[in-house]
Amino acid sequence: MDRLTLERQQVWIYLAAIAGGLALGDARPDIGPYLETLLWPVLAVLLYVTFVQVPLLHVRDAFRDGRFVVAAMIGNFVLIPLAVWLILQWLPDDPVLHLGVLLVLLVPCTDWFITFVQLGRGNTARAVAVTPLNLLAQLLLLPVYLWLMLPAADFSAALRTEDMLPAAFTLVGLPLLAAVFTEQWIETKPGRAIWRDRLGWWPVPLLAVVVFLIAGAQVGAVLNAGPVLLTVLPVFAGFLLAAALIARLLTRVLRLPMDSGRTLAFSFGTRNSFVVLPFALALPAGWETATVIIVFQSLVELFGMVFYLWWLPKRLFNETSIAITKRNS
Repeated sequence: MDRLTLERQQVWIYLAAIAGGLALGDARPDIGPYLETLLWPVLAVLLYVTFVQVPLLHVRDAFRDGRFVVAAMIGNFVLIPLAVWLILQWLPDDPVLHLGVLLVLLVPCTDWFITFVQLGRGNTARAVAVTPLNLLAQLLLLPVYLWLMLPAADFSAALRTEDMLPAAFTLVGLPLLAAVFTEQWIETKPGRAIWRDRLGWWPVPLLAVVVFLIAGAQVGAVLNAGPVLLTVLPVFAGFLLAAALIARLLTRVLRLPMDSGRTLAFSFGTRNSFVVLPFALALPAGWETATVIIVFQSLVELFGMVFYLWWLPKRLFNETSIAITKRNS
């Protein structure tokens, strides 16, 4: 099996891992604390191998196509946050629900979206180039978005500095620094590039282990979150539709090629659940459902990407249909 086949089958791998974790947690309720202890180092390794795939030393490469960068930044950090804020107005007044939705929908993906860009006939070079810019921007802007969109009382109660800063530094900062040093080491000699390829196999199995541990450690929260998940299911499905339409709008306004438009759609539609999981797991007692919402969104997103792979190249960003429309007009 090659790496692309593994990534195509990842949704089924994650569903099996969640089912296994729920079964273990239900059969052995006392095992929860041990699974939580294992979760943190596994998540740190997952973030490290994910960050290694991001060309962190090549942020300047993103600016070679100025119009595409403008579209990616406006879409991911202006229009998508605006759409998420509008979504909140339609959700029940539940702080945990709002925080979970905000955490997972505000940050663009920096890893598997490149795979979908490749499969969906997007521009892989543009996707790779803009990835480090997306990562740096989201780490800087996420606290600002949460401060703006959450009521002050909820923001203070959930996002306590004494909990968030250690999680951010340990589970995001350290893997990010380690990835930078690894990239420097890899680029010292051409033959070392094989290590990045080898590490590229690890995100899928490691994420499977992460969701297994979360399901086993928080089986009660997962089973009790059924009504909440039914509430957010249409929200996450609607978000995928809105993200693609925003990409189509920006492609038209900025006169981008269709392959760049598909790349934007995959960027806007995929979210960075890996990076926000540490923040959700560091939330105080009573906020566990936010973690379940984040994991659930990832599953909805993966099914949505299967639809994207058909819809984007054949319908929304189809060069033939666009050319016919232009001739008829």
